[in-house]
Amino acid sequence: MKTVLITDTDASLPPPLAAEYGIVQVPIMVHFGEESLRAVYDLDDQAVFQRIDASGALPTTSAPSPGQFAEAYRQALADGAEAILCITVSSAVSATYAAARNAADLFPEARIRVLDSRTLSMGQGFMVLAAAEELAQGADLEQAIARAEAIRERTYLYVVLDTLKYLAMSGRVGHLAAGLAGVLNVKPILTIRDGKLDMLEKVRTRKKAWARIAQLTQEALGGRAIERAALLNVVNPAERRQDFENTLRAALPLPEALLEVELTPGLSVHAGSGVLGLALVAAE
Repeated sequence: MKTVLITDTDASLPPPLAAEYGIVQVPIMVHFGEESLRAVYDLDDQAVFQRIDASGALPTTSAPSPGQFAEAYRQALADGAEAILCITVSSAVSATYAAARNAADLFPEARIRVLDSRTLSMGQGFMVLAAAEELAQGADLEQAIARAEAIRERTYLYVVLDTLKYLAMSGRVGHLAAGLAGVLNVKPILTIRDGKLDMLEKVRTRKKAWARIAQLTQEALGGRAIERAALLNVVNPAERRQDFENTLRAALPLPEALLEVELTPGLSVHAGSGVLGLALVAAE
């Protein structure tokens, strides 16, 4: 049975990697006034922050419409798909899951399963890749879903914000930065809780935050090996990205081959430039 895998651009999957597995990415939308652009397809993190810094204003973001998912489903079915698996960004942070489900209802005769990842960025991306690998090895739809859900239980994600400026501009400081008003030099460390990014700790300097991410990861691993890992980046210079990787490698058994991915504009416009993070899957 030919099963087509669909996700959204909040999965932070580099387009060449998605193309390698035939993964279709439906774009999160980014709105500058009346202009609507597709995350990843029309602009990357660097382009979006060039516009933000030039204008002094943040764009808004929105979930793909049911129509966008319906078009992806329609194309997959036209190309011979006998089943479709759609894995979306967490329903706790976006209406994307609801849009994907609503679109599936338009194809009552088709075998379409929509899975809420309950995570985001490469937490979601690793689930999608695991499902893609299963399908490539001849697994059926239910086996691919089981594999993706199993991966979620062993996935960890830690992100350090370089500044609270963009969260403040977006009006989303809220629970993430409660009590931090006026303390913009603090480097919050975020992780996934209940399907959304939430503040885990507040650290005073960038280097201390990186070291703390390494320590938190060690604790989460509990002696297990790392099956796969990705470095998350939003518009950092190469030297800083290398320093971050060196800090992690000095403390963690990271695989030689590391994915380096953009957070992508659907997420990065809220987290801000300068974000660095680590997403990983612990070995069984």
